[in-house]
Amino acid sequence: MIITNGKIITWTKPNELIENKSILVQGNEIKKIDTIENLLRENQGEEILDAKGQYIMPGLICAHTHFYGAYSRGLAIPGDPPSGFPEILSNLWWALDKALDEQSVASSAWVSIIDAIKHGNTSLFDHHASPNAISNSLDVIADVVDQSGIRASLCYEVTDRDGDQKAREGINENIRFITRINNGNNLNGRLAAIFGLHASLTLSDKTLELSQSIAPSGSGFHIHVAEHPVDEYDSIKKSGLRVVDRLLKNKILNERSIVAHAVHVDAKEINILAETKAWVTHQPRSNMNNAVGIGNIESMTRAGVKVCLGNDGFSNTMWDEWKIAYLVHKLVNLDPRKMGGYDVIEMAVYQNSALASQQFSLPIGSIVPGAQADIIFVDYLPFTEINTGNLPWHILFGMHHSMVTMTMVAGKILMKNKELINIDEKKIYSDAYQFHRGVWDRYKNQF
Repeated sequence: MIITNGKIITWTKPNELIENKSILVQGNEIKKIDTIENLLRENQGEEILDAKGQYIMPGLICAHTHFYGAYSRGLAIPGDPPSGFPEILSNLWWALDKALDEQSVASSAWVSIIDAIKHGNTSLFDHHASPNAISNSLDVIADVVDQSGIRASLCYEVTDRDGDQKAREGINENIRFITRINNGNNLNGRLAAIFGLHASLTLSDKTLELSQSIAPSGSGFHIHVAEHPVDEYDSIKKSGLRVVDRLLKNKILNERSIVAHAVHVDAKEINILAETKAWVTHQPRSNMNNAVGIGNIESMTRAGVKVCLGNDGFSNTMWDEWKIAYLVHKLVNLDPRKMGGYDVIEMAVYQNSALASQQFSLPIGSIVPGAQADIIFVDYLPFTEINTGNLPWHILFGMHHSMVTMTMVAGKILMKNKELINIDEKKIYSDAYQFHRGVWDRYKNQF
């Protein structure tokens, strides 16, 4: 197709805002950017997609999420409110994931992915856990990814908290799925795999060593790190090392590994993350909700750490994550100069794009010839000048997710004029509602 009559934001470096040009999409790629006259002359009979004056930009990317968290919406934690993060883990997440079965794994993936499509997210990095439905759980999610048209990286969360047998089942699920992807069964680049680990505080040296030793060659690891001080103190008690040092010793950190949160790492750990070229993902909404603090993101970036932006299972409204990141660092540091607009863009756009391009082995996150056609339309009417210099602040203070009208992944339109294509949203939500009763009953029966 030829996408025409829009204002193109390329998210290249340097960024460009292009008017009076059109985009030729063939297959899953952007093939050419040129005038509509030239493209029509060279490609007679191509379908025309009229942007009607809207902004055309790459789809949003979420570097760390949890689809299964969908069933926490509206769920009351029994007893008194948790007084800290360890209680939130034990009383909510570690009981909720045990309540999942195959149906609810698929259903939670569906509602999360629909949420993503409607809000302009085109690439998602999921971190899955379902201790009572481990085997083939990643294939269950992959089937939803396939049917929905989204792009997603999947892994299973290995942990020792449910015993040796389930830890080994989690390891086997990662290996099986990574092997599937390595054998080319990757939905033409819309599906990726990484080895999932929960966090140092629920992993023994034995499990870390086994995971690293039998992971397929070249695998990275997706793991939570130092989200709360308990993770650091647990690691010191177990090994005499802080978390990042312990992961380094066990060869978990490499240029393909994803470290979620890193809120309570120290200067040495930051240097290790930089030296190993591991990715760090920042999730400010989750950090605020769990009252765990906010990582020193600007210091990490200055040290050379590749910092991305995720949502940790919050709604897939990634512009909300951008806005919270922009604001919370100012509040925490009592300094309005902290986390400027360009800093947010570096994480949310450029580093997320680099991570996705690496993990999917495709150019993702910009509008240039050769890149994947992951594109959204945004119906934004600025009443002040908009240019590449002030664009971050137009997004942070002007754009919101209700303005996303079209979402395309790999050249396929998933939503047009705010209507989902070939996805029965009402049925999916109705099914999810029916399944939630069993999930919540199984959750409550653990207390």
